[in-house]
Amino acid sequence: MDSPFGLLAELTYRCPLACPYCSNPLNLADYGDELTTGDWMRVLTEAGDLGVLQCHLSGGEPLLRRDLVEIVAHAHLLGLYTNLITSAVGFSRPRAELLRTAGLDHVQISIQADEPARSDRIAGVPSFRRKVEAMGLVKELGWPLTMNVVLHRYNIGHVAEVLALAEEVGADRVELANTQYYGWAWRNRAALLPSRAQLAAAEEVVRAAVERLRDRMDIVYVIPDYYSRYPKPCMGGWASRQLTVTPNGDVLPCPAAQSLPLPRASVREEPLERIWAEAPVMTAFRGTDWMPEPCRGCPRREVDFGGCRCQAFLLTGDPARTDPVCHLSPDHELVERAVTAANSERRPRGSALVPRPHQARRPVGPRQVR
Repeated sequence: MDSPFGLLAELTYRCPLACPYCSNPLNLADYGDELTTGDWMRVLTEAGDLGVLQCHLSGGEPLLRRDLVEIVAHAHLLGLYTNLITSAVGFSRPRAELLRTAGLDHVQISIQADEPARSDRIAGVPSFRRKVEAMGLVKELGWPLTMNVVLHRYNIGHVAEVLALAEEVGADRVELANTQYYGWAWRNRAALLPSRAQLAAAEEVVRAAVERLRDRMDIVYVIPDYYSRYPKPCMGGWASRQLTVTPNGDVLPCPAAQSLPLPRASVREEPLERIWAEAPVMTAFRGTDWMPEPCRGCPRREVDFGGCRCQAFLLTGDPARTDPVCHLSPDHELVERAVTAANSERRPRGSALVPRPHQARRPVGPRQVR
């Protein structure tokens, strides 16, 4: 594609939760100088001119932006389809009604497990009941509701109960996304990576639910990279369909690309159209010309595009390497070693998790709001 159709607008990395699987960057302090309301309105206008049709408002927790309603209203005025990706902490009725009036099209609420104790323990704060209440409010106000659950060793055994909860709240769509190991999740990989037995049991439950609920609920199951024979294509191909704008204005081809040793590109310095077309961070791995072997000669090179560049960098130190998830990768042993450890009978029980720091109470400075 010549232009992107999706924009992930990461409005802030501040968040009231402390999830150990969070994919936000470890260096959260580097993103405290957030774009202003005017900055975001300009970014959305430039995104619309570039061809973007969908705007996903995320974070951190986007509800911590006092100007969220104004941002949604501007996106709606531009004709963008807007999706709020939220923990639902702070999703009060007055705020929800303002967002409805502003033109918000869809709400996606994350939940950590199927019941209060387990969900709150994973989230790091009491939040389960507020999330369920927010889902009821979403349905009452007439929005489509997606329920998102990141799966890992501590909740994957409760997929059936999670799906029962989704039915109970009337979710239109459920995303069961196995953890992607970036950011805080990368730091906690050894503790989070599930076993083969856990995955097999979960996949059996999901297959049955997809068949049973196909006329009532869309169930999306994101397979785990580390147990796959081939890697997933990175966002449908590096900088081909999607782009991400971070809280401080950096533009990336995917949410995890902050870690890569590539020159930064910022909406504070250049228009979005030029960044998309010319910035090295966008062009470095676009297409297939950059590929080494075995990707270059592989018939799947335009199916999975060599896999994930961020995963290749985290595992090998070189973002141009074939994704080690692929069984053809010369570095596949790195993934096999992690999988072997996750399935070892000698694996320590109750491995310590490093929670993502809380940032919800940091005062919002003058650059964050108009």
